[in-house]
Amino acid sequence: MDDLSQFVPKVYFEQIRIKDLVSNQDYQRNISISNVKRAADNFDLYQINPVKVSRRNGINYVFNGQHTIEIVALVSGSRETPVWCMIYDDLEYTQEADIFANQLKYTKALTPYEIFNANIEAGNDKQLMIRDLVESFGLKIAHTKTPGAICAISTLESILDKYGFHVLNRTLTLCCGTWEGDYNSFSGNILMGIARLIVAFGDTMKDETFKEKLGCVSTRELIRSAKERNNGSMGYAEAMLSFYNRRMKPGLPWGKLYSAKSKGKKYTIPPAMAGQAGMFEATYDDTFEEEDFDDTDGSGF
Repeated sequence: MDDLSQFVPKVYFEQIRIKDLVSNQDYQRNISISNVKRAADNFDLYQINPVKVSRRNGINYVFNGQHTIEIVALVSGSRETPVWCMIYDDLEYTQEADIFANQLKYTKALTPYEIFNANIEAGNDKQLMIRDLVESFGLKIAHTKTPGAICAISTLESILDKYGFHVLNRTLTLCCGTWEGDYNSFSGNILMGIARLIVAFGDTMKDETFKEKLGCVSTRELIRSAKERNNGSMGYAEAMLSFYNRRMKPGLPWGKLYSAKSKGKKYTIPPAMAGQAGMFEATYDDTFEEEDFDDTDGSGF
């Protein structure tokens, strides 16, 4: 029989205090304080993985898990806190660097759909709420763009997290009522574009007017117009606002679109909008631009 022990790494496990771990090797990335704080705010003991440690010359060098130890230290309030470590005694510095560089090379990340389904199986409230809301419109959550399905899962979660259930419900109501289930209308940027308009204008934007004006615009025409205007969901919001305001006096004020829910990012209103909004620097919250969304089908809308 072949020796199968060659497939078992020569490691042992030990609890080591965080203060006795070193994680400042040159090959490592800088600690992301924002990621550490976010993880600490949502700390889950069952999500902690063993820290990989190379013990060289009596020093415990962390080569995988530097963020883990900072999260535990922040949550516990002490660097005396021990963490489980997987210890290698036979590595050189260059081997550590090579392992660090290639540790995710052949790892397949979970898709938003796979994560969403796992959360459904876990009975998590947010995903159950989104699923039930989507199904109330006669739609379903899917991993690819198909008729009667929404695959812009990250967008749905972002709208709910940022703006709340009412905005998500109204977004889907407007989307379904305007384009009558055209699956192209369920792209992340169109959904977030609608949400931006809802947040900016509230009840001053009339749902029936929106459906009447935008219902005459195909999703292909909307996509072309949006790409000519701006990046991401802001371009789609601009295009929809332009179609909404067409032949209306007065229309909805452009300035509100750029100042709604501002978090301080500078944005200069495009020249095409200058006559309607005035040339000035405004701020808007672009936390959820197109690069944050994954429609999972590669449509790139």
